[in-house]
Amino acid sequence: MSTKWSIQMSESFMQQYPLVSDMPFQRRRCWNYENGCMLTAFEQVWRKTGDYRYFDYIKTNMDLFIKPDGSIETYRLEEYNVDQINQGKSLFLLLEQTGDERYRKALELLVTQMKSHPRTSEGGLWHKKIYPYQMWLDGVYMTSPLLARYAQAFGASEWFDDVTHEILLMEKHARDPKTGLLYHGWDESKEQSWADKESGCSPHFWGRALGWYVMAIVDVLDFLPIDHPKRGRVIGLFYRLAEAIARVQEPESGLWYQVLDEGEREGNYLEASGSAMFVYALAKGARKGYLSDSFLHVARNGFQGLLTHCVEKDADGSLHVNQICSVAGLGGTPYRDGSYAYYISEPVRRDDPKGFAPFVMACLEMEESSVSDPHR
Repeated sequence: MSTKWSIQMSESFMQQYPLVSDMPFQRRRCWNYENGCMLTAFEQVWRKTGDYRYFDYIKTNMDLFIKPDGSIETYRLEEYNVDQINQGKSLFLLLEQTGDERYRKALELLVTQMKSHPRTSEGGLWHKKIYPYQMWLDGVYMTSPLLARYAQAFGASEWFDDVTHEILLMEKHARDPKTGLLYHGWDESKEQSWADKESGCSPHFWGRALGWYVMAIVDVLDFLPIDHPKRGRVIGLFYRLAEAIARVQEPESGLWYQVLDEGEREGNYLEASGSAMFVYALAKGARKGYLSDSFLHVARNGFQGLLTHCVEKDADGSLHVNQICSVAGLGGTPYRDGSYAYYISEPVRRDDPKGFAPFVMACLEMEESSVSDPHR
């Protein structure tokens, strides 16, 4: 077997989970953002290796949902849920490789949702119809990279403006000037009990929420034209946020805490998914020149921490990622109040795609950096 972690982890995952949507903790087989996380990682592995087994894995998992007329099994546009956009990222690859128009039609269906999706007074996407006037960091990752890729692929440049506006708007409302970190969510209406009555922000800095956001930025920049008027602002925002993230890295392990700035508090723990997302985004940002090389050092420390503390091999040789927060949100039923006690109370899982996928992508970035670094 390859000595590369990206290949070892991918092979192990495919063998254990032939269908992502049938993983044990998914309540039913459905179109969802967790599937999209894993398939996005496999696209990166496929582009790196050219091994068509990875492409076939993506196609098999996507074809469970894409009907002959381009409609999507279990997807409902009128739900107006930004999470439902993320799995659509694999449609570009399938269209590119097969020319099958049903993939184009499915993409257009998702973009149609974005055209009519409810928005804040400044044009920010509501996280879901059931969460009115709320923007969450998670949602930027679910929508923005797909829309930026769509803009590039189909000459729909208006989406570049929309995506950069979304990224900048999220930072405008969620940034804490003291730490430089971004709060998990923002409620324009300030009606939610989790929302600060002055700022509208939720009370804590959740690691994975910030991880989603920086991954969104670094992936959007792959498609955003170099002369786009807001490109510089997006890169500048990324740089100052990367500095804030580096400041809260736990120095001994190289990992990041579930609640980023409260590492000493009882019950907090070093969490794998947010850590993997930061490693991926910082390493890619340094490779692309958006960040200085010092951030590659931060990423390497984080990657080593993941290997040491979170990756495990079972007796059968299968590889796993531990210490992944299962989920965290705001509001809903039962009500999630955004408190410290809430964030540390959610279950911790093994192999959840929200941690496994960014770890595979982090592996690819670290392998890329070791190849390009003459001192290693």
